[in-house]
Amino acid sequence: MRFSQILTAPNQLTLLRMVFVPFIVIELVEGHYLSALIVFVIAGFSDGLDGLLARMLQQQTLLGEYLDPIADKLLLSTMFLVLSILHKIPWKFTVLVFSRDISILAASAVLFAIAGLRDFRPSIFGKANTFSQIAAVFFVLLLEVRRVRWIWISRTVFLRATFAFTIVSALHYVFLVQHRLREHAHTLPAQSSTPMVI
Repeated sequence: MRFSQILTAPNQLTLLRMVFVPFIVIELVEGHYLSALIVFVIAGFSDGLDGLLARMLQQQTLLGEYLDPIADKLLLSTMFLVLSILHKIPWKFTVLVFSRDISILAASAVLFAIAGLRDFRPSIFGKANTFSQIAAVFFVLLLEVRRVRWIWISRTVFLRATFAFTIVSALHYVFLVQHRLREHAHTLPAQSSTPMVI
């Protein structure tokens, strides 16, 4: 990996999003929900901006493909965990989110180790799950800033959407893995017939 990949503007924004995480946690622990909300919104804005810049500036890199979802998971998983500890999000949502992410991470590592599979781009259901998590955290924080009914309803809707999309995206991931493993198995005979060069 070339060091220049780290210096691209999209990857710098992604790294900045990771730097935001401890500051949001500090604000939450100290009960400064408005400040936490502002920083979270900035972090969310940077998530959309880095992808846009990567396409506009033609700076799409292998590092960015791996770094962007890692930054998203770090931000969202941390938010769910801290907000559950503070009794703002019921634990069942956080446990489900963590279970899915840890299972996918472990499965991806195993598949890469045994089969060399490395194409784990998010599906449409995975993207919907990420959006519902971002919206859920946003409205949970906003509810702490301003307690009105429509915000509470939005919070409830997106938490339930997160619950549903987490399950659906996990099942879809299992289907995709099985499909890619079958494709990989079909390529093995052709590869094995190729003479080995020593």
